[in-house]
Amino acid sequence: MGLALVRATLSDWRCAHELEVGFSPAMTVLVGPNASGKTNTVEVLQLLTAGTSFRRPSPAELVRQGCEVGRAGLRLEGDGRVVDVACTVTATSRRFTRNGKAVRPSAVPGTLLSVLFTPDDLDLVKGPAKGRRGEVDGFGSQANVGFSRVCRAYTRSVEQRNRLLKDPACDLSVLDAWDASVALGGATLLYHRMGLVRRLAPLVQEVYGDIAGGERLEVSYRCSVPGVEEGMDRDAMADAMAAALAAGRAEDLRRGVTGVGPHRDDVGFALEGRPLRAFGSQGQQRTAVLAWKLAQVRFAEERLGERPVLLLDDVMSELDGTRRSAVSSYVDTGIQTVVTTTHLGYFDSETLAGAEVVPYGERA
Repeated sequence: MGLALVRATLSDWRCAHELEVGFSPAMTVLVGPNASGKTNTVEVLQLLTAGTSFRRPSPAELVRQGCEVGRAGLRLEGDGRVVDVACTVTATSRRFTRNGKAVRPSAVPGTLLSVLFTPDDLDLVKGPAKGRRGEVDGFGSQANVGFSRVCRAYTRSVEQRNRLLKDPACDLSVLDAWDASVALGGATLLYHRMGLVRRLAPLVQEVYGDIAGGERLEVSYRCSVPGVEEGMDRDAMADAMAAALAAGRAEDLRRGVTGVGPHRDDVGFALEGRPLRAFGSQGQQRTAVLAWKLAQVRFAEERLGERPVLLLDDVMSELDGTRRSAVSSYVDTGIQTVVTTTHLGYFDSETLAGAEVVPYGERA
């Protein structure tokens, strides 16, 4: 069964003075007007399972106005275990603990995997490539702690190389060393990213077909590094990265940035062979995003042997009846789900009968 959410507590956290929320092992619906604190609760759930927040706040933004310290805690239970994860913030600092012991933010993932779906995600297909890269890296970092380390190491190497490229007195022998670091780190990230997308793609395709009645959606990783192909081992990818960096060095020195590598890559969605971003309707694009998110749930169950928690922040109002039914079907399989909404009318009576409904108050 694995771990599951039991309750969350917020103390002087954003708009909440003192708040405790209990969760059903099936669906919990947080209902109330806008600005009543529902999304703040979902943010806490993501922060204390994934180690990051989709809002990317500064520590000061998390502390309730007029207070010096804010705290959020999460109780998880399952398989005979009890795990308490907490975050304490001040205006300038953020500290995580697990069962009372301090841990780094990068060590938070791995306790309970979460899949978050917000209205902003509905632009995933037509938005910038950075968002799609972030989707892959965010899920990969939860699925495998080593993935997160690879992402951070590569980012640091690129930042250091870029800093050197901007230096008018750039030492080319030092640049050679950073090229080697970027090539190896980039190849490692490419290897893991491409492998993850390759495993997710058939699940996305299957979920999309179930929702859309048989239309064929293809998902592919689009690598910016010449010569890198599916099926390559990491050493071959590193050689291709090194060659690309060498070929682009003069341009990189002129511009002061690294022009090739995983930080320039993309994930492509194609429907019946045509780019979904250019030719898909809004409904088709939203179905693709929904399929991508639900495929992550499937992947966690089937490939990782874990049941994640599905977090849906005010997306039911953005989906039509068919897509809402698709979400509900995953709840029916036993996936613990937390949903926020302003209106219970988006849910059928059968779904609500098996859900825990938590009312939130007036505007905070």
